[in-house]
Amino acid sequence: MASSKDYLDFILEQLSGLEEITYRQMMGEYILYYRGKVIGGVYDDRFLVKQTKSALAMMPDADLELPYEGAKEMILVDDVDNKDFLKELIEAMYGELPAPKKKKQQIK
Repeated sequence: MASSKDYLDFILEQLSGLEEITYRQMMGEYILYYRGKVIGGVYDDRFLVKQTKSALAMMPDADLELPYEGAKEMILVDDVDNKDFLKELIEAMYGELPAPKKKKQQIK
């Protein structure tokens, strides 16, 4: 089941306290970025974030779920109605996330 644009819009609104939140649609789902780093995404109308030490510490009882078959488990964010919590979560995760990979230049 693909995610709905309405759910993506809801999550983006909940994250509106953060600058530089962007997304990219991929195969009916949405990958979310904060300041250029992948933080997680919207998969089957669920907000999932990458497993980082800070995210696990802030949500110790959260479920780990697969965004899609064959992927690494991600943390299900249940408290999507709490804008302050979401802002704190993403900001805490940011320093632990890997830098974006540089794209290889094609030789012409």
